[in-house]
Amino acid sequence: MIGQQHSTSGAHFAFTDRWGGVSAAPYDQLNLGGAVGDDPGAVRANRELAAKELDLDPARVVWMNQVHGRDVAVVEGPWESDGTPEVDAVVTTGRGLALAVLTADCTPVLLADPVAGVAAAAHAGRPGLVAGVVPAAVEAMLSLGAEASRITAVTGPAICGRCYEVPEEMRADVARAVPETWSTTSWGTPAVDVTAGVLAQLARFGVEMCSTSPICTLESPDFFSYRRDRKTGRLAGYVWLD
Repeated sequence: MIGQQHSTSGAHFAFTDRWGGVSAAPYDQLNLGGAVGDDPGAVRANRELAAKELDLDPARVVWMNQVHGRDVAVVEGPWESDGTPEVDAVVTTGRGLALAVLTADCTPVLLADPVAGVAAAAHAGRPGLVAGVVPAAVEAMLSLGAEASRITAVTGPAICGRCYEVPEEMRADVARAVPETWSTTSWGTPAVDVTAGVLAQLARFGVEMCSTSPICTLESPDFFSYRRDRKTGRLAGYVWLD
């Protein structure tokens, strides 16, 4: 259920795999995405199961309506009843409030400065990377008192640069915005490495304490992959502060 978990100085980071939930195929089993066609009751049950595994209160997990943009929301608690806004990053100074990001090939980015008590979660797909969602999240953290040199960044399972095949023109367009994304597939065609781009953007802010997952979602059947399966579930990354 929890594929990876990491803690440091009061900050906690976790990523799910696809197993241990109640969703039926093609979302089997631990689909945490509420906008992919799965039964809403199954998604709620899965979110409760994952929260329980992490010793979190499901009602204190903040989700996003992700749209591949760069908008960031600063949150102090769960969303009000009028709905979840369209953002691709959330930032908080609330201790014990978990921030969640959904992915199925995109790069989930979790950030925390435990000294300042600031955490963030960002959804970095190819469009969001180019738009600058990760720099926007870091800037929001800095505005709340975080310091780049203290921020720990953790990226989760995502499609790797050896597998994310794109047209040549698209690779060139993305590389113009973030040169470090330039890649080639293992079979020799143009590709984009989103995680490498995320790390480069973080480094330009002075964020150097970075941990990256070695898992490629397309290659591993233990993780959801939109590129591989199209109709599928979503993984979640969580970050929270004690």
